[in-house]
Amino acid sequence: MTAGLQRVTLIVGLALVAVFVFVAIFAPLIAPYGLAQNSSDGVAFVAQQPPSGQHWFGTSVRSEDVLSRVIFGARTALFVIAISLVMSLVVGVPLGLVSGYIGRALDRVLVLFMDAIYAFPTLLLAIVVSIVVAGGQSSSFGGVLSAAVAITAIYVPQYFRVVRNATVAVKNEPYVDAARVTGASTTRIMFRHILANVTQSLPVIVTLNAGDAILTLAALGFLGFGIEPTQAAEWGYDLNKALSDVSNGIWWTGIFPGTAIVLVVLGLTLVGESLNEVLNPLLRTRRALAPATVASDTALEKGVPATELTAAELDLRESDSAADKDSSAGEGVSQ
Repeated sequence: MTAGLQRVTLIVGLALVAVFVFVAIFAPLIAPYGLAQNSSDGVAFVAQQPPSGQHWFGTSVRSEDVLSRVIFGARTALFVIAISLVMSLVVGVPLGLVSGYIGRALDRVLVLFMDAIYAFPTLLLAIVVSIVVAGGQSSSFGGVLSAAVAITAIYVPQYFRVVRNATVAVKNEPYVDAARVTGASTTRIMFRHILANVTQSLPVIVTLNAGDAILTLAALGFLGFGIEPTQAAEWGYDLNKALSDVSNGIWWTGIFPGTAIVLVVLGLTLVGESLNEVLNPLLRTRRALAPATVASDTALEKGVPATELTAAELDLRESDSAADKDSSAGEGVSQ
């Protein structure tokens, strides 16, 4: 269903996402050191050591291996993305179905509430929710959960609005009326007949939101509202600690975490945009039909059945038939 530049962007995006997921899943096996390890065999690592054979990405100001922090940061990002997007779908999609199908006062209240959340500055909302959910906890699970819930609060209104608007558009379609006539319950109509017809655009939104979730997570960590660095690696926190290194010519502590963020967000964005072009009939591009060859001309002369011909050969046969009719008509007039 893809061709040309569209196929290239999709393949590149999928490759970047596949590498990200692979590194995140097998982080403990790939990383040369632990996420907060600053010594090996009783010998402490040198702080801010440039890239070398022992430390490919160098060491940080806390004497931690930057490569290991980047690898374990992928694991943290994947956990936060998965939890936040699943919770957003579980909360936003059913609320959108109920609001759009039932309507009346319930619809007005839910729309007003979601619009109020959507109008709130996203980063500020994430910070507030993260502080409330974390409650001073510094554990790995508590930090990941608080970041995921903070991101969920941002995305629930988006899924609600998409599903609710689509439900309003289809709830009076003939197949929904037929389900009502047969005595189907409201729950069955919403989740059996309507749900499948209002979620076509969700894969694209989920993919794009995954990239945005990484940026939000990095922003929370950069501002100090993310995860405790000794419990889980987080790219935004590492970028914050690398700010003071820039003026001293220490580039490796900030370049590698920042590059990881850019590549992962780029991959997810490319996949999301390509899916949008594939699933949207107005944007979909198709492979151009090859022109008819000499072999096709021979097939036309031999009377090959139309079912065995390509689209280009069929067009050529139709044009030849039309030309024959025109010439016949011209001969009749001349006679």
